[in-house]
Order: sequence, then structure tokens, then C-alpha cells
Amino acid sequence: MDEISFAKMSGSGNDFILIDHRAPFLPEGGLAGFVRAVCRRRISIGADGVILIEPSERADFRWRFFNADGSSAAMCGNGARCAARFAVLCGIGGPEVCFETEAGTIEGRVEGRRVRIRLTDPGPVEEEVTLELSAGRFPARRIDTGVPHAVVIHPAVEALEVEKLGAEIRRHPAFSPEGVNADFIRPDGRGGIVIRTYERGVEGETLACGTGAVAGALVAAKTLNLRSPVEALTRGGERLRVFFEQAGGSFHNVFLEGEARLIYRGVMTPEAWEPGPSP
Repeated sequence: MDEISFAKMSGSGNDFILIDHRAPFLPEGGLAGFVRAVCRRRISIGADGVILIEPSERADFRWRFFNADGSSAAMCGNGARCAARFAVLCGIGGPEVCFETEAGTIEGRVEGRRVRIRLTDPGPVEEEVTLELSAGRFPARRIDTGVPHAVVIHPAVEALEVEKLGAEIRRHPAFSPEGVNADFIRPDGRGGIVIRTYERGVEGETLACGTGAVAGALVAAKTLNLRSPVEALTRGGERLRVFFEQAGGSFHNVFLEGEARLIYRGVMTPEAWEPGPSP
């Protein structure tokens, strides 16, 4: 490989490298190392993850999603919105698209840079567990919105040490062996939530997390009686909108809406994925 064309996109501050891989050319055995290399900030392109757009026999396309550490994930809400818009920009489908993920088939509608995706039905909001962390005891509820999340409701979300607490929750024995993403939310007083998320795979706080916004909104609906749609104010400043139907303890017809920005298109050279220092 001499050069690879790509697009850099951002979903509410989550940034991704998207590659049209419908004619596969990246060697399977080296994918994790390739992802880690190109996601390095300052010495390569830099991103929270890499999305490969691949062919599908039963949808517009199939995606493969990789976190910055090279691990794969079944789902990423903000990444899915970027993938949907990328597909429209590339003429793969649109304005309505559907694509395969490991979490199921995702449907999306693209209107300019505004994208709404329909997620697969989430798992239940689980019973509260109390976590013993370095800063004290924190009650949390687990929910799977395509990937697992543990949601903590706290009145002073902005003051929390999310990097530290999130890392403890991410690997807490209560959520072993797969671990979780850690979300910290509070009601905003107008029917929405403020949210901060520590993402596994990125291993740090991100400016937004789509599946985390959904997890936070559904836990808030279950425990705080918030009603659809719930706006989630992210660390990056955008308000993601979460739509859902609730029947007893179950949620259906869950949608996530927000912007998906095309930042630039480019061509990376081998120097982007060559071994080198980590930032």
C-alpha cells in the first residue's frame, strides 16, 4: 500500500477516520496495528476510531468499527451517524440508508449534515449496584445500547474527575469480564440531561458518545421519569436528541439524532501507519 484515501469526520466531537473498503485491501492480520498507528494524535492523523465501509449482500453496506486502541466494537452511535453520511456522500445510498453492524442492522436518514439513526432495541436497565471507588460509593445502572454502559446519576457531573472514576468503573469487577463505558449524568432541569462519558477502547473521556447519550437518556427515563425526546448535552457542547418508546421496563424504536461533520478528505502515506512513538 502506497497511499490510502480517507475522510475525517466528527460526530459531536467524536472523530473518526473513514475508509471506503468495499474492495478490501487492508491485510486482515495487521488491522489492529494499523488502527492504533493512524489514530495516534500529533504524529499521525489522530482519531477516536476507524470505520471501514465494506460490501453487504443485504444492506447498503457493512461497517467494521475499531476503537483507537485497535479493539473492535459492535456499535458506536456517533460513528454510525458519520458512516451514514459518508455513505451518502460517496453515493453508496441515501438519503435513507441501512447497514450491517455486529449489533444488528442500523437504519439512518441523512438530511445535510443532520443524521438520525435507528438503533437496535437496547437491553433492559439493570438493577442499581453500588460501586466502591476511590472517591467513595457511587450507585450505577448497567444497560447495553449496542455496547455496554454503566450510568451514574450525580448532581455535580461537571466537577467529577471523569478520567479517574471512569477508568475505575470501566474495569470494575461488577462488570467483568468485558468491562463497560462509564457515563455520568444529571438532569438539566428542562427535561434533558448533562452527560460526560469515559469510553473503553479510547481509554479516556471523549467529547461525546452516541451510545452513551442513549444509555444516559434511557436510564433517566427509567429512574427520573424523563420523556422522549431527551436532549443530552455533551462535553463538546452539542445536544444530541434521543427518541424512544417505553413500555414497562422495555424500550423500543430508539433513535439518535445529531450532526455528522465532514472535516476533510485526504490521502495518507505509509508514514501515517509506520511504527513510531506514541503520543
